[in-house]
Amino acid sequence: MITAIIITKNEALHIARCLDSVAWVDEIVVLDSGSGDATIAICKQYTDKVYSTDWPGFGLQKQRALDKATGAWVLSLDADEVVTADLKAEIEQAILLQQYDGFEIPRLSSYCGRSMRHGGWWPDYVLRLFRRSHGQFTEDVVHERIVVKGQIGRLNNPFLHEAFIDLDEVLAKVNHYSTLGAEQLYQRGVRSSLHKALLKGLWTFIKTYCLKAAFLDGRQGLMLAISNAEGTYYKYAKLLDLQTKRQP
Repeated sequence: MITAIIITKNEALHIARCLDSVAWVDEIVVLDSGSGDATIAICKQYTDKVYSTDWPGFGLQKQRALDKATGAWVLSLDADEVVTADLKAEIEQAILLQQYDGFEIPRLSSYCGRSMRHGGWWPDYVLRLFRRSHGQFTEDVVHERIVVKGQIGRLNNPFLHEAFIDLDEVLAKVNHYSTLGAEQLYQRGVRSSLHKALLKGLWTFIKTYCLKAAFLDGRQGLMLAISNAEGTYYKYAKLLDLQTKRQP
């Protein structure tokens, strides 16, 4: 038995495509954190296991969704991700073989209309399929991970990730994730300065555009390198702001 778990908030634009792609699983669990659009209504067309709760951060929220799953195997997806027919077949075969306790799956992400093959975005293996009894999420506010006790395998077929539809979404996510990232760094005892924020941002651009060859993805590759750099800069700039505000 496979359970797909998905957390949502205002994902009406993406969620139907995601749910369509996992309609073949035995159980779908959706955990929503205060959507003001049609997200919940759409989800209820696919499953009766739609729950509403507050927002404690990505790691704890996904663990809450996992705690509601009953399947022996769990497939964790974001609302803007899609399982292809080839990946579905590979997942079903992998589970039948019973060789591993979890699987990393390559993720093919799109940025403003282009599937990105460089800049560190491909193959971008992420652990998303695992035995429920062997896995749990870290408590990280952002960039959470699944920790699996046991053997980890890798699948070949990717799932699709519509990371950013347009620049409005890029800017909104840069702002949101830099805030979460700053808070997470602060809680870990990391401290910043304006000099550090600038250098971190510059290094992120060089790493993405040059070392990881985002330039091979054309104008979207340049846009990606710039937005990655902005996200890093603002994360450390916001961390500096937190330090200033919270000094005794």
